[in-house]
Amino acid sequence: MTIQRTNVPELPAPLGPYVHAVRHGDTLYLSGLTAHGGDAQDGPIEEQAREIFRRIGLIASAHGTGLENLLKVTAFVTEMDRVDPLRAALFDVYGDNLPASSLVRVAGLFADGLRIEVEAVLAVDG
Repeated sequence: MTIQRTNVPELPAPLGPYVHAVRHGDTLYLSGLTAHGGDAQDGPIEEQAREIFRRIGLIASAHGTGLENLLKVTAFVTEMDRVDPLRAALFDVYGDNLPASSLVRVAGLFADGLRIEVEAVLAVDG
């Protein structure tokens, strides 16, 4: 089975030794994404989440899938006091297509102002 490793040119290039996504068969694995380099970078966690899922949507679209095919999401957050607005934003993003999900509190992310990083796994129609 072929493994496809890709970057999406509409997104900032990865800063380290990784790619935006790896596709194996009908499964698309996304690296952790943040709002780094975008207008939402220093914004509240829910704005950052919306930007991250916009970016996830771009990667998904490049592989012929979409947010409706999210299987699993892991969110790493630096603050728990805004979890309710974050959850409201995620309900808006997911609609009726709720994925399996984990929420992990972390002490910090790689750049100042970042409050959330999201990893995702999506299904891709063969």
